[in-house]
Amino acid sequence: MKTFWSVLLAMVVMLVQAIGGSLPASLLLDRANPLREPLGTLSVTLTALLLVYLIRRFLYGRPWAALGWRNPSRVLLGVLAGAVPVLAAKGLSLAVGESTWVSADPSLYAGVPLVAVVILLGQAFPEELLWRGHLFDTLSGRLSPRTVMIILSVGFGAMHIISGGGGNTVTERLLYVVMATALGFSCTAARVRGGGLWMAVGVHLGFHLGLRVLPVQPAHLGVLLILMAITLTLAGAALLRGHLGGHGLISPDPQASKGVAA
Repeated sequence: MKTFWSVLLAMVVMLVQAIGGSLPASLLLDRANPLREPLGTLSVTLTALLLVYLIRRFLYGRPWAALGWRNPSRVLLGVLAGAVPVLAAKGLSLAVGESTWVSADPSLYAGVPLVAVVILLGQAFPEELLWRGHLFDTLSGRLSPRTVMIILSVGFGAMHIISGGGGNTVTERLLYVVMATALGFSCTAARVRGGGLWMAVGVHLGFHLGLRVLPVQPAHLGVLLILMAITLTLAGAALLRGHLGGHGLISPDPQASKGVAA
């Protein structure tokens, strides 16, 4: 039951930080204001940090260091590990005639750095802080590594029933959940492989950047979702190779084992 309530709380917090965090900018700034989106996503990250701090300190008594703050440079490797599967899936869909190339304005690429910051603050960091940071640490203390992998992947994927990913049919929406589950698996594998939170953040960020930098129009969204689910799963398996033991997950930060208080 502890596991169930931990996952349920993570799902609720994910919704609160996404909706509540972006609410102030939405209410105070009109849609035309260029600061609305950057400030909104910054608010999401700050809200996530506050919520995770509070639940770890007052509900779980877990050290802040156990979230895995080591090696922030690994976010770059994570970006590569997240973008390549998406680009590969899009390339395959083009090769088999299931997608068509869309001409893109060069300004699309000039705006990539800003887009990356918005994605990082609005989705990649706050969601990974919660799932591959807090929940990973909470569950790995009492469950086997494989069980943690399954719970974090399936739970993360299930949350995407709400968004749907632009699917117009029940099948497309379900395939989107499958693809999001594969993304959750890949991010969790990155957490295990990287020994900390940052590689998982990078995978999440790289996934979204991969969606944007190769402009293609899928003939059938379901086919592209299946291809992305396959390539993300393969990427996760590659990251995980040789790094998933059978006797529990190693603490991502040496300070965590010393009981450093939040």
